[in-house]
Amino acid sequence: MDTNNIYSKTICVFCGSRAGNKPAYAKDAASLGRGMAERNWSLIYGAGGTGIMGTVAEAVQQESGQVVGVIPLHLVDAEAGKTDLKLSIKTENMHERKKVMFTNSDAIILLPGGVGSLEEFFEVLTWAQLDLHKKPIIIVNVDGFWDPLLSLINHVIEQGFAAPSLTSLFVIQKSSEDALAYLESRFS
Repeated sequence: MDTNNIYSKTICVFCGSRAGNKPAYAKDAASLGRGMAERNWSLIYGAGGTGIMGTVAEAVQQESGQVVGVIPLHLVDAEAGKTDLKLSIKTENMHERKKVMFTNSDAIILLPGGVGSLEEFFEVLTWAQLDLHKKPIIIVNVDGFWDPLLSLINHVIEQGFAAPSLTSLFVIQKSSEDALAYLESRFS
């Protein structure tokens, strides 16, 4: 992907293709999208047009920001993809989708989502644990949504299946605004 343009950073966002049960999830996703566009950061994400995925992309677009959608061929017809993207990348499979999203990003943000978002998060976390990258990984814990995940990670550490240093590989923020401020400090 060639991004020879005004966008200084590209943020990979993992999030749900559903809206979830709390309006706070969509509100925070919209805040993230607006904040990224205001900073001239582009979004790379799973190309969905619904749920939190659609909300964050729409917010970036409304502020004239760049959105890159990455979707595997088998989901083109099955999933409600965002059809008004200027840049859409079709991949052969889910593995290639993650690779394209990760390779072309400067940081990863996890918003509320389902098992797909969890799988994406754990893969980039595992890569960081194996010292394959140093990109910032931020969990946005809107209304405590990810509290059970954080408890599980602590349980894994307490039971001896991971080193305590695992928690140093990601940052927890309460809101997208906090995540954006954190990234600004990392990028400056």
